[in-house]
This record gives sequence, C-alpha cells and structure tokens, in this order.
Amino acid sequence: MMRPSLLRTAAQHLRRRDYSSSAAAQPERKVAILGAAGGIGQPLALLMKLNPLVSSLSLYDIAGTPGVTADVSHINTPALVKGFMADDQLAEALQGADVVIIPAGVPRKPGMTRDDLFKINAGIVKGLCTAIAKHCPNALVNMISNPVNSTVPIAAEVFKKAGTFDEKKLFGVTTLDVVRAKTFYAGKANVPVTGVNVPVVGGHAGVTILPLFSQATPASNALSHEDLKALTKRTQDGGTEVVEAKAGKGSATLSMAYAGAVFGDACLKGLNGVPDIVECSFVQSTVTELPFFASKVRLGKNGVEEVIGLGELSAFEKEGLESLKGELLSSIEKGIKFAQEN
Repeated sequence: MMRPSLLRTAAQHLRRRDYSSSAAAQPERKVAILGAAGGIGQPLALLMKLNPLVSSLSLYDIAGTPGVTADVSHINTPALVKGFMADDQLAEALQGADVVIIPAGVPRKPGMTRDDLFKINAGIVKGLCTAIAKHCPNALVNMISNPVNSTVPIAAEVFKKAGTFDEKKLFGVTTLDVVRAKTFYAGKANVPVTGVNVPVVGGHAGVTILPLFSQATPASNALSHEDLKALTKRTQDGGTEVVEAKAGKGSATLSMAYAGAVFGDACLKGLNGVPDIVECSFVQSTVTELPFFASKVRLGKNGVEEVIGLGELSAFEKEGLESLKGELLSSIEKGIKFAQEN
C-alpha cells in the first residue's frame, strides 16, 4: 500500500514535470483518443484525465469503451469524460477536438515484423484519418499507431485527398525514443534523469531511430565510444526489449502511454500559447532530403511553429544518419503507396 504522502508526491511530480498546472483563464480543450480501450489507450486515457489543460476527454474504440469511460470518469479531475464505441459514434467522438491521439491498431507480438503490423494497422489508420478529415479537420493529430514511419505518410495522403492537409498539424509521436534515450543515458552517465535531455532524430523503428548523445545535456565525459554505441543500440531496440520481457503478452504500453501523454501535453501548451515548447516528432520536413523526418520541433498555436535542424553531429551519428535513410525512405514510400492504392 502506497502511503498517502507518497501518492501526493507522485501526483505533484506528474503535474510539475509534464503537465501545466494553472487552470485559470485557460481555453477549453477537447482531446480525443482513438483506440482508448487498448493496451496503450487505457493508461493514456488515465494520464490525459490527470492533465489540467484537458477540459473534455473523448474516448473511442471499436469495443470496450464503456468500461474504460466509466472507470476513468470517476477520477476527481476537471476533464469531462465521454465514451464512444463503433463506427457510428466516431463522428461525435471527433467533433470539436483540438488534439486527436491515435494509439489504435494491433500491438507487435514476438516474431511479428513491423511489416506484418503494417498490413493490419495501415487500414485502421486510413479509416480513422478519413473521419478526422471530415469531422475535425483542424485538430492536431498525434500518431502513435505503428509503424509510425508509414502511418504518418498514410495520414498525410488521406488528408491531401480530402483537401484538409496541413503539414503543421500532423505528428508522428516519437517521444518514447526520447524517453528511453534520457533514461538509459542518465543511468550510464550517472546523472539525475529529471535534468537530462537527448534529441532523437530520424524515424521510429530500429536503425531509423538515431539518438544524438553528442548533444545530450548535461554533457558527460564518463562515456566511451563503446558506451555510446551500446546506448544507441539499446534505444533502437527498446521496443523489442519490452516485447521479449513480456514474453508474448504485449508490447510497450505503459511507457508509450506516458510518452504519448507528454507529447499531447506539449501540443496543448503550444496551442495555448506557452512559449518555447520543443519536442522531437516525426513530421513533414526539409531537414534532410526525405519528405518526413523526426527532429526537434517548436510547437505553437498552429501546431508546428518551426522544424529545427539537426545541429552538430558526431562522426558516429553522421554515419548513423546516412545508414538510416534508405530504410526510412522505403517505409515512407510504402505508406504513400498504400494510401494511393486503397
């Protein structure tokens, strides 16, 4: 049993660390979670219910939403929770949404490639984005459904077809790569994790994930080249580490929900005009020759205010950047091709 004082401290830490606190004179903000009854959706719904910037929380899934909605709605925070289930309620779930977070789809199971995932999740994402284009075309869309390297380009194509595409409003959520890089770096460099920052660029799968440990703050002289190589590999394989540890019973759901909540909060702060909100995200980009790329992004009232360049890279990172481009491009093209053919 957790002592009340510990619980209080945990709640204060959450509020202070990742969520804005002052509810005075805040705009009303509606957040919709599509896939809210799933492994990521449920803890994400909980975390967004705790966020004081959320006034209305819309939970949608094809099944299981009434239970999650009833459960989350009992939490004594201001966000008003409503649940929606099945296709015929999707329109209402989306109407008036400022931010739509999409963790819908099937999770990766052991032995499953991201390609197997693609076939199932691409269709789900396409259907949901068609509805977003129709019912809340101005919402910021936070894509969690994997493979993000392909689902973000699919969403872009759907929105283009509908005539609602705005590159400033579509985000692939790569925050979990940043969360892992920060945690692993802090552990290895022996520095307090709360003060650590590590940009992670590229994409959101395997070798396309490129943590820029040369730009990590606070800088550390304690790490050898071998340490940095090992940290890079661990960050890239973080998802697999969890899939294997769960031994066939799921993938990274709790840490992903946390990362999704952090990025959702950043989007809300940006919309509300809080200055200097910078997070890494997979967006339409001219930082490299690839049409989509994850890098630091400044968030504001219209979504993306500025896509920030890569800065100085170490020789090891430059090599990593060149070697990820082929795989990332083929994932992007695969998403575009799917959207155009289906």
